[in-house]
Amino acid sequence: MSSSTFFRSLLTTIADRGRALVRRHGPMVEDLLEDAAKLMPLSAKGQPKRDLPTLCDTLLSGRGEASGVALAGQILDQWARLDTTGQRAFLLDLAYRFGPDPIKLDKAIDAYRAAPGADTALALHNAAEARRQELFRRLNLAPGGTEAVVRMREALFRVMADAQGVEKQALEAVDADFSHLLASWFNRGFLVLRHIDWTTPANILEKIIRYEAVHTIRDWDDLRRRLAPADRRCFSFFHPQLPDDPLIFVEVALAPDIPASIDALLAEGRAPMAEEDATTAVFYSISNCQEGLRGVSFGNFLIKQVVEDLRGELPNLRTFVTLSPVPAFAKWLARERGDEASAVLAPADKAILAALDQPDWQRDPGTAATVSPVLLQAAAHYFLKAKSRGNKPVDPVARFHLGNGARLERLNFLGDLSPKGLTQSHGLMVNYLYKLDDIETNHERYADKGEVVAAAAVRRHLKAESGADEPKPSKPDPRPGKDGAPKRARPAADTAPPPVV
Repeated sequence: MSSSTFFRSLLTTIADRGRALVRRHGPMVEDLLEDAAKLMPLSAKGQPKRDLPTLCDTLLSGRGEASGVALAGQILDQWARLDTTGQRAFLLDLAYRFGPDPIKLDKAIDAYRAAPGADTALALHNAAEARRQELFRRLNLAPGGTEAVVRMREALFRVMADAQGVEKQALEAVDADFSHLLASWFNRGFLVLRHIDWTTPANILEKIIRYEAVHTIRDWDDLRRRLAPADRRCFSFFHPQLPDDPLIFVEVALAPDIPASIDALLAEGRAPMAEEDATTAVFYSISNCQEGLRGVSFGNFLIKQVVEDLRGELPNLRTFVTLSPVPAFAKWLARERGDEASAVLAPADKAILAALDQPDWQRDPGTAATVSPVLLQAAAHYFLKAKSRGNKPVDPVARFHLGNGARLERLNFLGDLSPKGLTQSHGLMVNYLYKLDDIETNHERYADKGEVVAAAAVRRHLKAESGADEPKPSKPDPRPGKDGAPKRARPAADTAPPPVV
């Protein structure tokens, strides 16, 4: 029996014995539990006839651990049987009835102002904490409680999507409490890194197919091509309380150099290479699996841990790089094309980019060659100059990797020819380089100054804005680069594209 299975079994036993204990030794507590159970008979439509929050008040007022586990299980069982309307009503009750106690908070504020010190500061801290945080902690004691709380937050996101005004603000406060607790429950110390391969149990492999968010896994044969060959790896973080449900996973391709196209990596008929011949590890898909853990950071730890594991397994690996999508580029470019006052695109550029509106434009070599320099120049501006709130890049994937200390290494024209890739980025993909000696410095430059650390190959595309000549393809150089990656001719992704058919 695994440790996680044993722990779940233990919690279930505690819950069952809690019920038996109060029946034998605590008539008053027995009445409390029986009354609480009666509070929630459900109608045929799945709506509570009586008040679920009252059951939560009962849980918060209790002191016995065994009885608390039993009652928490009852609450979660009732929650799981609510329909959408019932869930919305309960989440709003969490917002309005389970916040900080205003009377206690006012008293704590007055006490701190009258006598600032460690004791009054602690009292103020405790008074400011919403009651729902302690409720979530106690619900977490029930068997399956951790997963239930994660699913409850998923329901909260669905309710928030339709909320407005004061109601939305109240629900955002509930989400802040969920986020605060889940970040501690799912910190790196609790996570387990597991290697996913073709021998992994089918129930987990099925979830890998379902959760893949970057490059759709079409069927089991497609999954096998990503897991079984010697030059493929997949790693995932798990949590002991969700032992069969991945939190995040990364798919890795071992390669001789930095790739410019996802099609080549995922081609059905490709010939696998010997793992000992690989010098480059390519992170080509990173998928977060649990919507209820949105905002809880796993990717940074995952990439760094996988890099360490791969270096230990394959000492020949010298370069660690991504092949990443650019999910917001097409929408951003459409806004610039429609802006008469655009500082990014001249009228002549807009005329050239009008070809993007034509079906299968990428299949015509002449059209692709004309579009390439204009699109890459716009892409360089998008990454290096376009900013969102907080002086951060517009692109969400860029924010993730740059925040981890990676360098924007290369822009890849027509790197993703799938319908999804053409729709979201006109086929553009990019490489982010994780050069281990520079990660901390890059992270500090990004975090402190909002600086996008980028290779010269990317910055060259901006020179056209100041009238400089277009960048010329570099000649092949067999010598290895400083980061261990072999130098080579600038690929077609960075210059004129090859014919695409």
